[in-house]
Parts: sequence; C-alpha cells; structure tokens
Amino acid sequence: MVDKSGDRVRQMFAEIAPRYDLMNHVLSLNVDRHWRSKALRFLKLHPGEPVLDTCTGTGDLALSIAKQLGKETRVIGSDFCPEMLEIARDKRKRKLPSYQQVDFVEADTQKLPFADDTFQAVTVAFGLRNVAVTEVGLSEMTRVCKPGGQVAVLEFSKPTAFGLRHVYNAYFQHILPRVGQRLAKNDQSAYQYLPESVQAFPSGEALAVLMRQAGLKNIQMVAMTFGVVTLYVGTK
Repeated sequence: MVDKSGDRVRQMFAEIAPRYDLMNHVLSLNVDRHWRSKALRFLKLHPGEPVLDTCTGTGDLALSIAKQLGKETRVIGSDFCPEMLEIARDKRKRKLPSYQQVDFVEADTQKLPFADDTFQAVTVAFGLRNVAVTEVGLSEMTRVCKPGGQVAVLEFSKPTAFGLRHVYNAYFQHILPRVGQRLAKNDQSAYQYLPESVQAFPSGEALAVLMRQAGLKNIQMVAMTFGVVTLYVGTK
C-alpha cells in the first residue's frame, strides 16, 4: 500500500521543489506542457469568474488559466507544500507581474479554506493521487465549485494497448525512478513513489464513479497520448 500520509508527501515535495519543473519536463519528454494546454482548452471558463487550482505545485496550470482569462480574473492556486508555493509565487512575479488577482494559498485539498459555491471551476493536475483520501479531496473540490461549474482532474492513467502498456510500465517502474532520483536527490524516494502512486490510483470509470459520488454529473473522459494521461471533467 502506498504511503500517502500528509507529512511524508509534504516533505517529499519540499525536497524536490527546486528541480520539480525541470524533472516534469525531462521525464515527460516535455509533453506535460501539451497536456495542461489541452486540458485548459477543454474547460468552459469565463473571464471575471474565479477559478481554483488545487494541488497547484509550482503553479503552471493556475498561471496558464490566469493568462487565458485576463488580469481581472481571480485565480487561486492552493497546495499544502510551502516550498512549492514559493516557487509558484516567484514564477508569477516573473511571468505575470501585473496580475495581482493571482494568489497562491497554503491549504490541504482535504480541507479547503473557501466558502461553498465560490469558483466557476476547480482543477487539479497530477495532484489528486497525492491526496491522502481521494474521496475527501473530490468532495471538497465539488463543495467549493459553483452549481453548474466544472471540476477537472488531469492525471496519469493506465494505457490499455498491449505494446504501449508494457513500454509504459517499464519506463515508469525502472527508468523514471533512477533518472529522477539522480537528478533530484531526496530522502523520500519521490520518483519511486510516482509509479507506485499511479498504479494505486483509480483511473477510467473507477475515478468517474468517485466523481459522481462526490456530487458531479456528466463525467467526460478525454484520453491523451494514447491513454498515458486522462482528463476527467464533471459538472456540479
């Protein structure tokens, strides 16, 4: 069983924070940028209405949302790792210096410090699997989303094509942990944790069921890169 206790995951990401962006780009062969961009195009977002990006990490998706919607739109990125948020704040100052409505808040996705029905959309990219209890995280994301708004989950999934499945598993289980650990040394084995967390996380219809149980409907699933990643979008 994967250890997703809050202290362990928080410490792990604190250790790899300085090289987190580099490692994402290297280990995904730079395709992670495309995944976020495609997810953003799929969402129905309106300028002037607030958006929350949970488990925001270093803020890439939150900043992309802000850039698309304009500087008058309130965009919040939340994460429970302060070291990651410091990088996100520095990135905002460099990339969107005049966007004062973009903020990064330290918060656990299982207990979001926002009122019910606040955001037009609540997103999470490659972070929900790190939440200790997936159902609680989805429930909180749904709670703070406005009725009629969207909750979006972008996450690694499990390719079903025979040849690709074996290549994918070999890369995730053998190559990625060694490269990741060498380039971003840490005591919590972050890049061993990654394939373990992906394998343990519900994907496909299993995650759609959890989203419906959280109060979402009309779940749509969009596979990317032959099913390596899937975007799940539900309406509150």
